Amino acid sequence: MGLTAMLAAQADLEVAGEAADGLAAVEETRRLRPDVVLMDIRMPRLDGIEATRRVRALPHAPAVLVLTTFDLDQYVYDALRAGAGGFLLKDAPPSRLAEAVRTVAEGQALLAPAVTRRLIERFLTVPERDTEVLDRLTDREREVLTLIGRGRSNAEIAADLCVAEATVKTHVSRVLMKAGLRDRVAAVVFAYEQGLVRVGPKTS
Repeated sequence: MGLTAMLAAQADLEVAGEAADGLAAVEETRRLRPDVVLMDIRMPRLDGIEATRRVRALPHAPAVLVLTTFDLDQYVYDALRAGAGGFLLKDAPPSRLAEAVRTVAEGQALLAPAVTRRLIERFLTVPERDTEVLDRLTDREREVLTLIGRGRSNAEIAADLCVAEATVKTHVSRVLMKAGLRDRVAAVVFAYEQGLVRVGPKTS
């Protein structure tokens, strides 16, 4: 109810529906065809991971924004791999929640680099390199993938590599296509899995 009230107060957002559990979330998504689904992890009847997977498999699949607690649910990593477009802390202020919905609705990944590092550090132990996929990438594409994994935006990557942002967008598209990745979130996870990005020291 609190989330509904916060989002309904935004002039450019409309709450299409609510669901009390995972199965209902999938059914309501199929019926209402929203642009974005806010998905909790722990729900009755069907957990958020499987619900996310089913929602993303629908013909008109919406973006999925996972809500998690501050200390990170142990299942968030799996939810991202299931197709979630990003994650947000449950105690985020209303303005941040609305911004997050708009971001994933536009097809962009919602990634907070610091939180991503904590997530990967907790749930990814030993990287499993897929040399076949990595070999498909050029040196520059692998460099771009590494920077994506570090949470860099296209503009930041362009500045780092001293190239045009349009060139970066082309490289990103080719990386996603060659690696069979659905979006930028999947690219971040993949970069960590392949050991292209190392988890750094913990920060407070």
